[in-house]
Amino acid sequence: MATEKAPGPGVVVCEDGLARPVWASADPLLRVYYDSEWGMPVRTERAMYERIVLEGFQAGLSWLTILRKREAFRAAFHDFDPERVAAFTEVDVERLMLDSGIIRNRSKLVSAINNANATLRLREEGGLVALVWSFQPEVTPMPRTHDQIPTSSPESVALSKALRKKGFSFVGPVTMYAMMEATGIVDTHLLDSYRRGSSGVWPG
Repeated sequence: MATEKAPGPGVVVCEDGLARPVWASADPLLRVYYDSEWGMPVRTERAMYERIVLEGFQAGLSWLTILRKREAFRAAFHDFDPERVAAFTEVDVERLMLDSGIIRNRSKLVSAINNANATLRLREEGGLVALVWSFQPEVTPMPRTHDQIPTSSPESVALSKALRKKGFSFVGPVTMYAMMEATGIVDTHLLDSYRRGSSGVWPG
């Protein structure tokens, strides 16, 4: 009689019986994010713009900090409507610098506005989503433990360069790899996680 294979050391079996990576089991907010959103394909301009902006704000901070402030960010940036954010002026920057609900980093706030303008310009060239997805690799990692997950890739380096050429900022290769993971462009779910292959982009 066959016995059920025990999960590998990279995951934790939570009280609901599902195997998740350690980071996704540490906090209820992270668990919901992992279960419902992280690694799922993002195919709309507004959602992709939001992910790029939030990944830029996350640099030097934890993703949990971003999640806790996400609704405040959405309110501050009009639900990440690039047309509205592109119209922000220095007055808006000063207003945002007083908003305790978000991360008050002037350089990153200015970058979010610049990236909105860059997003609008890309509409004439096929759009932000098409550009980002054009850097999908031919293969995706197959990690069993967290330390087997890359922090960047040739594709994230190339995407970073392409976005910078189009006027984006705070889009370094490591930041862009994290964004590619979050939006399903690569699948770095651990092999023993119940979410592996759930995006439909990559096999399990």
